[in-house]
Amino acid sequence: MTKDELKEHILKHYAGLMTPLETGVFDPMFEVKPDDLTEVARKLRDDEALKFDFLNNITGVDTTERFEVVYSVSSITKALRLDFKVPLPYGQAAVDSVRDVWAAADWHEREIWELFGIDINNHDNLKQFLLPDDWDQGHPMRKNWDGPGFVRMPEL
Repeated sequence: MTKDELKEHILKHYAGLMTPLETGVFDPMFEVKPDDLTEVARKLRDDEALKFDFLNNITGVDTTERFEVVYSVSSITKALRLDFKVPLPYGQAAVDSVRDVWAAADWHEREIWELFGIDINNHDNLKQFLLPDDWDQGHPMRKNWDGPGFVRMPEL
């Protein structure tokens, strides 16, 4: 399946769940509503034509206007790759866990929770593993974070 065929398959079978974005330079990129995340993740994994069985990465993005949680998934058997992001409001950012779909999500979700302060619903192991146990200085990956001794570099 080519990238164009993948995009067409998603548009046909996931209409209303995944919106195509023109920002996918190398692989197709889609936007998914927060309430649809776990349904989309399960469907992508279980779809016989796609079989997205491997979670490459999950990361957070702070745009200063909102958060985005970006998922990169692959199909080992079908040799496909796909990215999708979930936009979240800046004030009350929360997303459902996809650990039940892709077990590798565990640490990625903990990192997003710890460094960005994005809540991960239905994740029963949210505890710090990157920052010190007594860390009380906020979430250092947020663009508005200013910790003690932190010097912000000028934007280019």
